[in-house]
Amino acid sequence: MGLDYSYEIIVPAQNVARALVELTELAPPTRRMMPLTVTMPGGDQVVVPFTSNFKSEPVDCSTSGRLELDTSIMFGVDDTVREFCGDRDSEPDEFGRVAIGYVYLTVQFAPAPHPRFASLAFTAATSGMSRMFERSASIRAVFTSLTAASGGVCCLLDTESDTFQICWLNGQPIQDTVPGARFADYRDLVAVWPGHDQ
Repeated sequence: MGLDYSYEIIVPAQNVARALVELTELAPPTRRMMPLTVTMPGGDQVVVPFTSNFKSEPVDCSTSGRLELDTSIMFGVDDTVREFCGDRDSEPDEFGRVAIGYVYLTVQFAPAPHPRFASLAFTAATSGMSRMFERSASIRAVFTSLTAASGGVCCLLDTESDTFQICWLNGQPIQDTVPGARFADYRDLVAVWPGHDQ
């Protein structure tokens, strides 16, 4: 088994469409594929330049609690990203970014631990990509910026250990862990999210 590290972004449930729209801005502009229409639980539709289970047929999430997307995301090139790309044909664009994919996105619209929120988990496709997720400041910056742009309350890095790294919390970048000195467990972390107890 390889490594399956992931960044998890937690947003208020009503912000999932906004998060997907923000994510489309990070898609490679030259990627040629049929746009995918996603119907959200409330009936709103979002069109994204990705596939779902490698297909482009419309996806209806109005009666399900889950969405899976196969994404490709533009990340700024730092030393870690450059090392990951190696000899691949990946010239940076005019903003110094390269496309990394596939990054598998699983959206859970109302996960049991915090049903007023939604979880967007971006999972690396390979062990090498997982290590890049952990080491690259540029990768972390993209996911924390996406959290901020989506009105997210939290961004975590899951390295398949007993400890999650907190990258963003309530409007601020942060470097902390769960469990850690501030949060004994995940429940303590959820307790500081705005609106968790409504």
